[in-house]
Amino acid sequence: MKRILVLALAALVAAPAPADACTNLIVGKKASVDGSVICTYNCDGFGFASALSYSAPGKHAPGEMVAIRGWGPDSKVHYIPQAEYTYGVAGLMNEKQVSIVETTWGGRRELRNPEGWLGYFTLMDLALQRSASAREAIAVMHRLVQEYGYNETGESFAVCDKEEAWIMELIGKGEGRKGAVWVALRVPDDCIAAYANSSRIQTFPQAKKVNKKLGFYVTPDGNCMYSADVISFAREMGYFDGKDADFSFREAYQPMEFSKIRACEARVWSFFRHHYSKEVMDSYLPFINGDMSEIDHLPLWIKPDAPVSYRDIQNDMRDHYEGTALDMTVDVSAGPWASPYRNQPVNFESTDGTKMFRERPIGCQQSGMTMVCRMRSWLPDALGGITYFNLDDATMVAYVPVYCGINRIPDPFRRENNIITEFSFDSAFWMNNWVANMVYPRWSAMIGDLREAQKELEDYYEADQASVEEHAAGLTAGELSNFLTFKTISYTDKMMKRWDKLAKLLIVKHNDQIMRPSKDGEIVPGRHTSPAYAPAFIDAVKAQTGERYVKP
Repeated sequence: MKRILVLALAALVAAPAPADACTNLIVGKKASVDGSVICTYNCDGFGFASALSYSAPGKHAPGEMVAIRGWGPDSKVHYIPQAEYTYGVAGLMNEKQVSIVETTWGGRRELRNPEGWLGYFTLMDLALQRSASAREAIAVMHRLVQEYGYNETGESFAVCDKEEAWIMELIGKGEGRKGAVWVALRVPDDCIAAYANSSRIQTFPQAKKVNKKLGFYVTPDGNCMYSADVISFAREMGYFDGKDADFSFREAYQPMEFSKIRACEARVWSFFRHHYSKEVMDSYLPFINGDMSEIDHLPLWIKPDAPVSYRDIQNDMRDHYEGTALDMTVDVSAGPWASPYRNQPVNFESTDGTKMFRERPIGCQQSGMTMVCRMRSWLPDALGGITYFNLDDATMVAYVPVYCGINRIPDPFRRENNIITEFSFDSAFWMNNWVANMVYPRWSAMIGDLREAQKELEDYYEADQASVEEHAAGLTAGELSNFLTFKTISYTDKMMKRWDKLAKLLIVKHNDQIMRPSKDGEIVPGRHTSPAYAPAFIDAVKAQTGERYVKP
């Protein structure tokens, strides 16, 4: 018997992200400016670099097996039958423009089955290799967990293709039980949605009979799918005792509490606020502050006030609640240079024992990678699917286009060049962190230089797409793959060179905490200045020190 070893983590990362760690945004094709379906992923967690990887397409002989493995070097290896054909996968998008991204919400811990073979990244990877559409991917994920078991806690997935976007929420059934209970809802084409480490599906449309071929329920309109026992299992476990029509997935499998609201739902609220009436969204502030007496949830999706572009979504991934009641730049905790970043821990106590917390925005320093997946139905798949990708914090990087039709990963994004314990100028992770960790503590002084470089690159990538599409029009499939690989590698090299230039500018321009004048990324003659302190910081110093620093 021929066996092919494929590690469960081949899709993307070298280590798991902790709970309360990721953010996904979703845009339906009629809600986007150009008809794209869009989904995003900030994969957040300290101590790992989420390199991009690639698995080639291929036909497989009968009897071939694929090895699946969980997190960590001591996890067991299990073998399952290989599919007859597997699609090529670059990162978390396959050659058919199917993308799957995730966030973990935990839920009821007793529902984790440690004997299950499949973790969420294994599940995503296998589904991407075996699915030509989002609907097929959901069916594949169902079959896999039914047959081999699921060993993680509660998870949300955005499962998308060039036509549709779906939210799928799934949790295991506990020790000794294979399978999982789940619900998947199609996001309306004219709407946007989001989730961030919290279950968000409550009641859902229901069907009368299980689809015998698929083994789960599908509503007559085809816009809702769910496992056959999602309600009966909740009854059995004592999580629900009402009428089927009143069943709430969230209430049964992840009852809401304050930390889920403020650290997780608030990120969704801020995203919606960018694209919908601020007055309406601010009416949810009591809920965001933990008061569920009048409002106990946000909308699962909304119709935006105006069509959304992929560039809008890239900037949404950099959000720190700016301009909202949770703005992280305006109080004394932002420090002398109004930084939206906070040190760990998230929870702490004051000297009088008061329990306190810090905000948890979409953009955060612990991101291992960030991506915006854009699927375009009017173009050949190899060209139409683009993952705008980089390692580290979305706020601090430029999104680099990676086409789904490539046949090789650019070197700066490869796993062997992104070792968490070894700095390297060949590593996108370390080049980005070199810059980011200069900017974090001196935000208002340095962020303008970074944004200038970021916009320069992203404007260039956007402007270059017309010529890419024109050149691609006459190519064979093999020629197109080679061309798109060449473009992706050249885009990545351009980013690395620009970030090297930016890092060197920052250390010279801001040496010894002054500011030398610059233009177009170069130091120019002129007198240096000193960056101003944030007003909230000045007022706090005066309040604490009294007359000590007051001029007579």
